[in-house]
Amino acid sequence: MKKMQRKWGFIATLALLVATSACTRQAEVAAPSESPKSAAEVKVADFKPTATLQEIMLSVIDPNIDPIWNSISTVSTAEGITEVRPETDEDWEKLRNHAITLREVANLLVIPGRKVAHPEVSTSTHHTELHAEAIEALIAAQWPVFVQRAHALQDAAGLAISAIDEKNVDRLEEVGGIIEHTCESCHSQFWYPDDKRPTN
Repeated sequence: MKKMQRKWGFIATLALLVATSACTRQAEVAAPSESPKSAAEVKVADFKPTATLQEIMLSVIDPNIDPIWNSISTVSTAEGITEVRPETDEDWEKLRNHAITLREVANLLVIPGRKVAHPEVSTSTHHTELHAEAIEALIAAQWPVFVQRAHALQDAAGLAISAIDEKNVDRLEEVGGIIEHTCESCHSQFWYPDDKRPTN
């Protein structure tokens, strides 16, 4: 009888240890040592920008903005007039993907601490364009305006998405002009502010 009691006592103790261990493991998973941050607690130090503004323009903005601009065109040759328009659902879907990426990339532009270009890379392809250090100085001095320019690009991309969802070719062509004006407004202020070319 005593052996049976000891046996059941051992089993009960073992079950208690297993249950306690399981609860401890569950508590470790449910309550990590450092809880996730809320959106309000995110700080500048939480961002780790690696690509430069120049790289983002070349690798993200250009490949997504050009298809929108080139989706509508009229070419006149000796053989006649060729019109390019988005026609199929696939055409519109591809344009929508480009516009979504363009809208979201505006957030990448305003991450603090992002360099304009790598030290060994030139940003100047024309004598009126500033070098990276000068561009960075302008952006830092006029940061709120730079953020507004980025938000304007985001808003213009949103207009493109609306036109694409409506499959409205005329509106998309009009929005393409808005996007171009938005880009030029930013470039003329921060990349080549001394360019005195006439504007319409």
